[in-house]
Amino acid sequence: MCLLAGNIIRICWALFLVVWIAAAISTKRAVYRESERRRLRYSLLLVAAYVLLLNPNALPHPFDLRLFPCSDTIAWVCAISCVAGLIFCVWARATLGRNWSGRVTLKENHELIERGPYRLVRHPIYTGLLVMYVATAILLGRMGALIFGVPLVFASFWIKLRDEEKIMLTQFPEQYAAYQERTARIIPFLL
Repeated sequence: MCLLAGNIIRICWALFLVVWIAAAISTKRAVYRESERRRLRYSLLLVAAYVLLLNPNALPHPFDLRLFPCSDTIAWVCAISCVAGLIFCVWARATLGRNWSGRVTLKENHELIERGPYRLVRHPIYTGLLVMYVATAILLGRMGALIFGVPLVFASFWIKLRDEEKIMLTQFPEQYAAYQERTARIIPFLL
């Protein structure tokens, strides 16, 4: 069962990459783009988290240990969670349409999107990716990925979303402020 769940999770990540690369082709022209230096602040954290996830020996003992064995229940919950996270990401990406960018940008004729998954959270792509990462980390069960990797992913997204929100507040001061009041940032109904 753990092997099947692992394959499902691998397929989810592969589909994520394919969809993101294909969808990146048709985005609006950027009128503002963050510098590479600013982008490194959150990108390096994300890379470190994925190194911890995919390389259990990246940290010394005992951080390379499995926290718990892979049971059928854990395997299915992780696989279903990863699929759900992927669906949420793709739904959010499709809803954003040509306004999407992999970096903090402001697009030409930028729109404030508040429909679809953006009714639940302001940053649903990060929500979905966080679910995918946590599901993968739990299935693999390595202490380093869970104890250090999950907080690194969260910190990376938090830094980036704060920068994105500053730009949205500048572009849509009243609308975005009202949107912030009624919608959670990254975890529905909580945060």
